[in-house]
Amino acid sequence: MTDTSMTMRTPWHLWAVGVISLLWNAFGGYDFIMSVTQGETYWRASGMTDAMIAYYGAMPTWMYGPWVLGVWGAVAGSVLLLMRSRYAVHAFALSLLGAVVSLLYGAVIDKAPPPPPEMAMMAYMPYVIVLIAAFLAWYAWTMSKKGVLR
Repeated sequence: MTDTSMTMRTPWHLWAVGVISLLWNAFGGYDFIMSVTQGETYWRASGMTDAMIAYYGAMPTWMYGPWVLGVWGAVAGSVLLLMRSRYAVHAFALSLLGAVVSLLYGAVIDKAPPPPPEMAMMAYMPYVIVLIAAFLAWYAWTMSKKGVLR
């Protein structure tokens, strides 16, 4: 009997998903760092209007927790996936938790005025982020169950 975890070849799609997820999530990390360190200056340089900046500036401090989990869990998960580590599953699960809490905050809890009209397209972004986070958590879990991740 042979140990399949040692002889399991890495499927090509793991590298594709890993690299694409790292690029996607690295942008999230960049956006987080720039938002936290430069705030309004970064947002203005990104083309946000005064109304958009006021909306994001009104985010309560406690929401940084889910934001940190979502962003840095995803970055860690992407790196761990490329390293073929089973801990990618845990990192992506934390990222999904952060994304879901952020989505629930925006959809249910947030009592701030609605986002300005110029942000209408961005209203769907939290849902897209949750879907991507769920896919990555599922993918890592599936690769772990198949013995690709060690």
